[in-house]
Amino acid sequence: MTSLAILGVGKVGGETAFLSAALGLVDEIILHDAYEPILRAQVLDLQHTGIDVTVSTDVAAMREADVFVFAAGTPRTPDIKTRADLLEANIPVAKRCSEHLQGFSGVAITVTNPMDANNYGLWKMMGIDRRQCIGFGGQLDSTRFARFLGEAGVFGPAWVLGEHGEHQVPLFSKAGANLGLDEREAILSRMQGASMEVIRGKGGTVFGPAYHIAMLIRAVLEDRREVLSCSCVLDGEYGLSGCSLGVPARIGREGILGIEEWDLDTWEAAKMAEAGAFVQGLCRRFDD
Repeated sequence: MTSLAILGVGKVGGETAFLSAALGLVDEIILHDAYEPILRAQVLDLQHTGIDVTVSTDVAAMREADVFVFAAGTPRTPDIKTRADLLEANIPVAKRCSEHLQGFSGVAITVTNPMDANNYGLWKMMGIDRRQCIGFGGQLDSTRFARFLGEAGVFGPAWVLGEHGEHQVPLFSKAGANLGLDEREAILSRMQGASMEVIRGKGGTVFGPAYHIAMLIRAVLEDRREVLSCSCVLDGEYGLSGCSLGVPARIGREGILGIEEWDLDTWEAAKMAEAGAFVQGLCRRFDD
């Protein structure tokens, strides 16, 4: 039996549970949330679909799940300028999350912002292999990048590395986009604000994140071994350590099967170094 555990079942966590059930990715879903009314409501809502999936709220069973999704904590609102601003509020949540997962042998997917730092922190506090900790965000950023490239008449592969936040690194060279620095910076600026329009309009991003999280879950459970933009704990890749950062990673049943190190042009390499330095600073909070 294939099981999925989700800690934090609000908008994104709840939608991820529904999609995973609807797509037949798992046989069992274990849900937990600190707010009992939303937990009860989400369990009932899933059960009322009639989908053939077992729904549990057994917290102790989470550590036995094949895939665990960390989606709890304070979400971003229109009043919160950047994802990084959520670090202090969500560090205690990450610590409580790690306590639920002692002895965990599956694959953990971090969604809670600031995702990169929390992915590093979860890995550090759980003491598991770095291959087991995957940070979500790059797939969503890459999809947004593809839309902006298309508007500029560029239809090559769209990849975004770096931080899932202000220090994103869109790979124009990979897309074959012959755009000047001003055009690159303009597109990057639009990407940095892409989620805020959704947040202002409906209170938070839901469909985009949940869909791509479900695709990441599928890549793990079906051992697809496909390369996706994911945040990985780095140990020298791209010249960086002491942080988790978005990189091209081959994803399969054991989690991160390998990290590909692509050639970056001068602009991209500089942005990647900036992203690394910024996220390293956030991750130091977990090294104290």
